Amino acid sequence: MLGDEIVVPKELREFMLKGAEETFLGQKNGAKKQYRYGNLHIREYDDKFLIHTDKIDPRKDPLGHLFYDAPEVLAGLACAVFGGLQVGKSLINNNKSKKYKISSGLMSSIVTGYLGYIATKKIKNYLE
Repeated sequence: MLGDEIVVPKELREFMLKGAEETFLGQKNGAKKQYRYGNLHIREYDDKFLIHTDKIDPRKDPLGHLFYDAPEVLAGLACAVFGGLQVGKSLINNNKSKKYKISSGLMSSIVTGYLGYIATKKIKNYLE
């Protein structure tokens, strides 16, 4: 096992649950494909499957899934909005060009969003 994931080597058994649906929901983490079967999240790699259980199925409750299973995504989005707004406010009365203001706001959103995402993911992993 890796953390709370079960590893099923393909050499041991080619595995897929009947009724599992291929999905784009969830972080692929380098997987070729990913599937959902109820609360199971299955990632397929060349040599193995990684399987874990989510608390909430994102197909039924996307916001609940983000809140309970992927809070780092919400934190990253919140940081991106906050960072972009703060830089935007500081540049609004500035004599810089509109293009400069937009690119600065966008860049600060990306940086603060990424930092918020990484920090929250590290805290989440530490607490698990």
